[in-house]
Amino acid sequence: FMSKLRAYVKHEAEKNKSRWKTMGPAKVAVPSPNDFLQKRSKEPKLAPRKKEQGSKKLPALSVPQRTYRPVVRTKKDFINRNAVAVITGVPKKPRHFCVDTRQGDKYLLEPSGLFPKYIKKKDYGVTPKYVTRRNVEMKREEEDYEASVLEQLKKRAMKHLSDEEKTNVLQALKKKWEETNREFQCLPVLTDTRYKKMHKEELELKLKQLEHDIEALEKHKGVYIANE
Repeated sequence: FMSKLRAYVKHEAEKNKSRWKTMGPAKVAVPSPNDFLQKRSKEPKLAPRKKEQGSKKLPALSVPQRTYRPVVRTKKDFINRNAVAVITGVPKKPRHFCVDTRQGDKYLLEPSGLFPKYIKKKDYGVTPKYVTRRNVEMKREEEDYEASVLEQLKKRAMKHLSDEEKTNVLQALKKKWEETNREFQCLPVLTDTRYKKMHKEELELKLKQLEHDIEALEKHKGVYIANE
């Protein structure tokens, strides 16, 4: 048996077959050495511009050309004026340089920070005005604050401690702190009972309170006590 569509199937198979699908073509044309890829050869190029027929010539510009040099007529004698300016002018002061290499490399000394130009100023070492003004304002504010505090204390009828009383109180507090600290140092190392723990905590609280009171008295100049 032989099918009638055999020729048609064979033709379709050859038509849809992908030749050289994996291995590539059997023979490839080798490029010529003279036909190498040149720079910017693949960039799109514009077509040459065609001249329009019957186009009119543009009028000349009214702006003068770059090579134009106007003729200036003046009666001034610039040579004599420059000579007089040089003769009567103040000579330039020499600029200070600093050479720091063997080859003679140099740089200006004034902007480098090595030239003592700031200490030669007239106002060098003078207290600025804004600092003086701020100090005066701060002093005035402190005086106003002290006056207001004194006024409030007078209204509350608080007693001011003198320096002698303050010194006596400080000495008494320090003495009390030494006694409490000595008692704290004499505690046993092992606190295995409840009473020992409570006694140790009580001494620690006393020491902290005494240190706080001593620091408060030493920190403030004026101490006031409210009358009970």
